[in-house]
Amino acid sequence: MAEGIPAGGPRHADRGIPPLRYFGRVIGLPPVWLESRAPFENMRLRGTPTYAGDGLPRGDGQPVLLIPGFMAADRSLATLRNWLLRMGYHAEIPGLAFNVRYSEAVLNTINLHLVDLYGWLGQKVTLVGHSRGGLLAKVAAHRHPEMVERVVALGAPLADPFDISPFTMAGVRLAQLFNLVRFGQTGEVERPFLDDLAAPTGRPLTSIYSRTDGIVHWRACIRADAECVEVASSHVGLAVNPDVYAVLARLLASSELPTPRGSSETSA
Repeated sequence: MAEGIPAGGPRHADRGIPPLRYFGRVIGLPPVWLESRAPFENMRLRGTPTYAGDGLPRGDGQPVLLIPGFMAADRSLATLRNWLLRMGYHAEIPGLAFNVRYSEAVLNTINLHLVDLYGWLGQKVTLVGHSRGGLLAKVAAHRHPEMVERVVALGAPLADPFDISPFTMAGVRLAQLFNLVRFGQTGEVERPFLDDLAAPTGRPLTSIYSRTDGIVHWRACIRADAECVEVASSHVGLAVNPDVYAVLARLLASSELPTPRGSSETSA
């Protein structure tokens, strides 16, 4: 059993969504107001050598798919995407305007873009997901390992997806109501997703986390089957953190070289 994953899988996996009496983690998280650091973290990033790409390896057009977090949109990762493009990577976004739909629906959107990228460029795709986006990336890689190079999760509760602040859990309840009214889906729809999330990873998995994250408890990001990297950041600020960008540059540079079409791997 991976460290951080409760026995039997993540809590409430048998229900899909926690019972109404669960309000999120009420003790042990930094105060949520610390998330107000994010704009200042963004400004700090702009003046760093990392943002300029100094001393970092460059890409050669390798595909990267960025997946935003819960209740966020593609634009939340715009700074990261622009940096990756400048660094020589083919960085794409999945077209999410408000990430609140039930997981299987969001995965369908992500998988369409994954198939397009893989088919168009003929290279395995690195999935980078922030918060809930990291959970979606891990499950997408679990179901389609042949198309995924690696997964990098930023502040994602990979071990326990509901070890989150009461503020965030309230948002989960609103999303639960939305999915019931709009799509007729109850929390049960999340059970297959949670099963695949808890399953051992089939592709290289890196979890970048912060002990000063005011949204997700840091221990929920720790798994024995992942490379776990700690940085100093707010939860929102993980998307604009120079230490995160340096880790990404290292991971992307260590990825396998593209395999030309017609090789033994693609023709197998």
